[in-house]
Amino acid sequence: MDSIVGTADDGIVRELEHDDFDPVGTLVLVLIYMAILIGMWVFMYFVEFLGRGLTVVG
Repeated sequence: MDSIVGTADDGIVRELEHDDFDPVGTLVLVLIYMAILIGMWVFMYFVEFLGRGLTVVG
């Protein structure tokens, strides 16, 4: 059966239960965000607070 693009099908193809939901994409985004924050913290700690030469501010 052909359908027109932009129209909804009349029947439900598959019903997802709560246990079927696997938020892998959300976990990946959270891990990327945490890696960025940890990287910024390492930069601030070793470059700014230890005073080993390079500084961003003054």
